Amino acid sequence: MKKIMRLVVAIMAAILFVQASTGLAQAAKGDQGVDWAKYQGYYGKFGYGSDKFVLAQIGGHNSGGLYDQDTYPTQVQSAIAQGKRVHSYFWWENVFNQATVDQLMNYTMPKVQTPKGSIVAIDFEAGAGNAALNTQLIKGAMQRIKNAGYTPMLYGYKSFLQSNVYLDQIIGQFGTCLWVGEYPDYNVTPKPNYNFFPSMDGVAIFQFTSTYILGGLDGNVDLTGITDNGYTKHDNPVTETPATDAGQAADNTHKSQIEVGNTVKVNFSAQRWATGEGIPSFIKGQSYKVIQVAGDRVLLDGVLSWANKKDVEIISTTTGNSTSGSSYTVQWGDSWWAIANRYGMSMYNLAAINGKSINTMLYPGQVLQVSGTTTTNRTYAVRYGDNLSTIANRLGTTWQQLANRNGIGSPYWIYPGQALVY
Repeated sequence: MKKIMRLVVAIMAAILFVQASTGLAQAAKGDQGVDWAKYQGYYGKFGYGSDKFVLAQIGGHNSGGLYDQDTYPTQVQSAIAQGKRVHSYFWWENVFNQATVDQLMNYTMPKVQTPKGSIVAIDFEAGAGNAALNTQLIKGAMQRIKNAGYTPMLYGYKSFLQSNVYLDQIIGQFGTCLWVGEYPDYNVTPKPNYNFFPSMDGVAIFQFTSTYILGGLDGNVDLTGITDNGYTKHDNPVTETPATDAGQAADNTHKSQIEVGNTVKVNFSAQRWATGEGIPSFIKGQSYKVIQVAGDRVLLDGVLSWANKKDVEIISTTTGNSTSGSSYTVQWGDSWWAIANRYGMSMYNLAAINGKSINTMLYPGQVLQVSGTTTTNRTYAVRYGDNLSTIANRLGTTWQQLANRNGIGSPYWIYPGQALVY
């Protein structure tokens, strides 16, 4: 018996050693989550009801210089409203000198809307220079993130990072701080396959797929508990920002108080519309404006279907009704596209009328000049397999007019559940 016990202990020790050497010792933490850029829309999208966290893109620096992501504040709000932990990241491309680093950090850090302690990650996967210089500049930026009271991380693909950064120096200064993507294939992958884990030191978050769900979404697993940073044990932010305040206000609003103009998400657990028909899977987890309320039912814009209040979750209490004559007062969560859509014009024309571009930041209380008055728009909900040409043919218009009306820069940038105005 003693020999058997010694053998069991030896085997367990060997397993623990192998796990430690491959970075899997703490993988049992296991919370899964997603990351969002502009392609996930103004309120983002989770893959499954069990997701616990999200990392939302602020903007960053690319080959064209600095840029802003206007979906970021409402994505933070949306995640908080759904009781999730939300963190931030920004794009790092063609950053070759300290002056550009300073410009990028001065531009980006004041825009962070996640709580102190939360992750602020550098997304480095393109536009690389000399490895020694990359390392020096990235270390300086991560230290600035840390000094500001956030948790610095570095994201990238294994081969790219190993080719362009001295990762031992990054890990030596900041500990287990890497967020690494490595995919076995492009099949729908709801759970991580640790046979394809990027065997390297310092990995805290493993991005295991870009096809978490049908249609595409990045799936991530927290290996160390790093996504708890900035949040209490009940997933409440430890410090407040305007975006987290807005999210908590929505989270604390009872469903009986849903109003026209609020934004709601259809729950993953929802089965049937209020009229009895089954709810398609691509509707679940999507967000829609409420255009009518009747008792315990709400009519959703874009799909023009009645949902039971018990089957939706409030993610924005903004009603966006502040219009007056030929001017409009910007509300929290507004975008150039949303405002232009309300007035039946393109966002490019709206920006031009106001002497700005669609990349100009909007802020609550800002007054914009608009042409015309509020119109009643017809909408079409994008379905799987759709493209702009087939939709345009179905609606009796052209894909160019449809793209212009909805502010779509590429005919391929549509997604299931998206509401197109025609």
